[in-house]
Amino acid sequence: MYFCTYIHHTMSKRYTITAALPYTNGPLHIGHMAGVYVPADIYARYLRLKGHDVAFICGSDEHGVPITIKAKNEGVTPQDIVDHYNANIKASFKEFGISFDNYSRTSAKIHHETASEFFTTLHAKGEFIEETNAQLYDAEAGQFLADRFVVGTCPKCGNEESYGDQCEACGTSHNATDLIKPKSAITGATPSLKETKHWFLPLDKHEAFLKKWILEGHKSDWKPNVYGQCKSWIDDGLRPRAVTRDLDWGIPVPVEGADGKVLYVWFDAPIGYISSTKEWAQKEGKDWEPYWKDEDTTLVHFIGKDNIVFHCIIFPAMLRAEGSYILPTNVPANEFLNLEGQKLSTSKNWAVWLPDYLKEFPEKQDVLRYVLTATAPETKDNDFTWKDFQARNNNELVAIFGNFINRVVVLTNKYYQGIVPAPDEFSAEDTAALNAIQSYPNILSSSIERYRFREASQELMNLARLGNKYLADAEPWKVVKTDPERVQTIMYVALQISAALAVVSEPLLPWSSQKLKTMLNLDALSWADIESRGSLLKSSHQIGEAHLLFAKIEDSEVEFQLEKLAKSKLANEIANKEIESQKETVSFEDFSKLDLRVGTIIEAKKMPKAKKLLVLQVDTGVDTRTIVSGIADSFSAEEVIGKRVTVLINLAPRALRGVESQGMILMTETADGRLVFVNPDAAHDTANGLKIS
Repeated sequence: MYFCTYIHHTMSKRYTITAALPYTNGPLHIGHMAGVYVPADIYARYLRLKGHDVAFICGSDEHGVPITIKAKNEGVTPQDIVDHYNANIKASFKEFGISFDNYSRTSAKIHHETASEFFTTLHAKGEFIEETNAQLYDAEAGQFLADRFVVGTCPKCGNEESYGDQCEACGTSHNATDLIKPKSAITGATPSLKETKHWFLPLDKHEAFLKKWILEGHKSDWKPNVYGQCKSWIDDGLRPRAVTRDLDWGIPVPVEGADGKVLYVWFDAPIGYISSTKEWAQKEGKDWEPYWKDEDTTLVHFIGKDNIVFHCIIFPAMLRAEGSYILPTNVPANEFLNLEGQKLSTSKNWAVWLPDYLKEFPEKQDVLRYVLTATAPETKDNDFTWKDFQARNNNELVAIFGNFINRVVVLTNKYYQGIVPAPDEFSAEDTAALNAIQSYPNILSSSIERYRFREASQELMNLARLGNKYLADAEPWKVVKTDPERVQTIMYVALQISAALAVVSEPLLPWSSQKLKTMLNLDALSWADIESRGSLLKSSHQIGEAHLLFAKIEDSEVEFQLEKLAKSKLANEIANKEIESQKETVSFEDFSKLDLRVGTIIEAKKMPKAKKLLVLQVDTGVDTRTIVSGIADSFSAEEVIGKRVTVLINLAPRALRGVESQGMILMTETADGRLVFVNPDAAHDTANGLKIS
């Protein structure tokens, strides 16, 4: 009989895991999920399974210029915006299954108190520089232009649409005054320089420490993209960074002489991790301080690459200046996720929005989790496509994982009324499979603890592949006719693989893991149970009925999503299309020379070797004439026959590709860019202007 001694698993040290606070100026999309929240959730769930003390912390980032801009554009207050999107984001996280221990918001009283206290402590210690200097000012709007209130050319990469705090094209963080040709995002005016007082964190004071801590201490264990960006910043020389802004939305600066000023959102937001932990500890009756101040705590920040400098340089400098906090052990930032070959863009609606996904793919949270993990932009930007989404679901989740589980549960119910059979002697193949089960927790741990979640997703699928191969090779459906005792052993082993899958899939596929545990009627098992126990499902244990873990995704579902994106693309092209300005004014006498007639196209054929030209025979009422028209991109020869058209008949003939064209057909273009005939007998969409073809 195969067995292994059970080893008692002791609780280990605590972890504080933070996920970047999402801005409450819009819903979540797949870029957010792939970059931050899915990997953070995998890590938190894994650590809990390992028996660790975990605080998984997040909350809404409700201050900053993007929120005030959106409020201005929509004619509402910033509070209206943050209340709406905080509820939207919170609901999406919950429905998707992100297992935060606490989700707070930076407009909460506890956060205002925590951030104000943090600033006051640093101010009292003399950790800030107080300076009066020139900042960009929009006289027309009557306000200073902080961060996203100003756009201009990035001094590093030349992007002409860089914001005042950061360039989204190259990721460089800078000050608004660094921009070339700055322009107010409020009025479009060119700003002037006006003096104002602000408080600065002197990053240069902490440069030696940061160099030693990051460049020497984390060269081998931080991701190359994170380490490289930090090194670039430090090598360029660190400079004082403003921690206050001239705004009327945010946390008021808690010192005298700071009227009309608030804490800079990138000073205030990371403190949100601390205030959210405090809020959680109060609810749970815990002490929050060990999670932020005990050296035995591991602090890990999950972020996107655009937030690296804030979490690796600015926030650690703040924590060190305060003096009582631990520093992050790791900051496993991901790169960006693209969509169908293009950069995700919220302003252009080029995104897969999480609320839409949850509505259109009910009960398929794990499919998206799996695909985003399997294609995660861990070391470089990666691409999400709907065809790949469908293929990974159908060919991996359904055909490998789901197929194995379905066969095991169906056969167990068919042969043994759902009761786990007692095994007979184990063959070499059986022992190899059982040994492999025990090795998988360690394999997955190795991937997850190195933040290689994409690798972990494929190792999980390899365990399902192992189960499929074991079952296919053993062929219990054939052997049952000749050796029923052997089948008992086969099904026993297959059920142990199924139980192991139910446990180790929980970090990556929590919904499916729970479904599988319910099907197997499985008691709570930990990571260590799989490593140390040969039998996860005992003989005589009763399992439940079979239910499909995963369902196929049909072509029609993918086509619907691609059509949505195509409509977004078209809408953006229309919105950004430049309308030709009015041509030079003509006299009535000039206009009266035009002879416009209504005619009928009676013949049409494609001009040989010409992509855009059709050769038409048009009955104008006075004669039948040949007209060459550049409309073949929009119409086939067959579909224009019989069309009534407006024709300019007294235009001087002109040879096109050797064919004399004896007039021109008038066309117009609809708002969505389609060419249509100017037909006096039919109503048309609102047109962008008359065209002659």
